[in-house]
Amino acid sequence: MKQLSLEEQELSESVEAGEWQSIIQVQEAIKQAREYAKATFTPVENVHIQLYQNDLNAIRIKALHEGISYQTLISNIIHKYLSGRLIET
Repeated sequence: MKQLSLEEQELSESVEAGEWQSIIQVQEAIKQAREYAKATFTPVENVHIQLYQNDLNAIRIKALHEGISYQTLISNIIHKYLSGRLIET
């Protein structure tokens, strides 16, 4: 029997250790992630709020630096706050 090269041995050990997934599992995970993202970021309803002019100007500046619209920034802030991921710096 032919001896395996170092690279082949590493691949064999990796497969035996269960570090590989079938392409079907990966494709299903990608499909599920896309569905979650679509459901998470699909706007459901418009909301009208009043903000202080200074706050709105600051938000617009931050959004400009991030390369997104100020409405998207406000939506992201609210989403992060509600999901407990808003980190105060």
